[in-house]
Amino acid sequence: MTRPGQSRTDRVLAEWVWAWALSRGTPDPVVEPDGYRIDVGLPGHRVRYLLPDPDAVGPRAAGLTEPGTWLKVCGPVERVRPALDSRWTIRAPEYLMSVEPATTPPAAPPDSYTVESHRTGDVYDVVVRAADGGHAAKGRLAVRGRAAAVDMVETDPAHRRRGLGSVVMAELSRIASTGGAARAVLVATEEGLALYRKLGWTVESPITAAHLAAGARHEAVIAPPGR
Repeated sequence: MTRPGQSRTDRVLAEWVWAWALSRGTPDPVVEPDGYRIDVGLPGHRVRYLLPDPDAVGPRAAGLTEPGTWLKVCGPVERVRPALDSRWTIRAPEYLMSVEPATTPPAAPPDSYTVESHRTGDVYDVVVRAADGGHAAKGRLAVRGRAAAVDMVETDPAHRRRGLGSVVMAELSRIASTGGAARAVLVATEEGLALYRKLGWTVESPITAAHLAAGARHEAVIAPPGR
């Protein structure tokens, strides 16, 4: 599951990689000399490579040609962009984050909202429902060994600014702690960074993501947040 001589960043990335694969139902990651590979198998997201060292980007990217190939690299865009040619589209910044899960009482949602949790094996889905029964917010936790990945946290636009994201995160943290996880990990977008920092999460590394799109022919550009 891990590579020899790992740095802390590599260890945290490995925890996220393996738990994320469980969350998304992909095959187990493959350990590569420079990082990890996940065969995602989706249209536009065929395979992703996860690299803890930005110095590995150039050699790895040079051998990649298939549209739907993604890179996620532990490093700022300034370190990654020079190693990518014009075939690659660079996504908006992301952040690898971690926290020690806390055992807390179940989070109380605002009036008229209810919280549900459902378990499938070692994957837990938390849903906050509005009074009409619709999904107001949700999130997923996948526990693998002593690590747990938080994934797919989302609040419906009509229900934002009501603390529902914090409710979801508190419940996921409680589940992670009671499930035996020593560390929770996630990859945050710029939009979610402030919330996670407020909840005690620490940035382990900036993440730069890039992908090969079908027929891409232009210089690499910064695109909105993606997968």
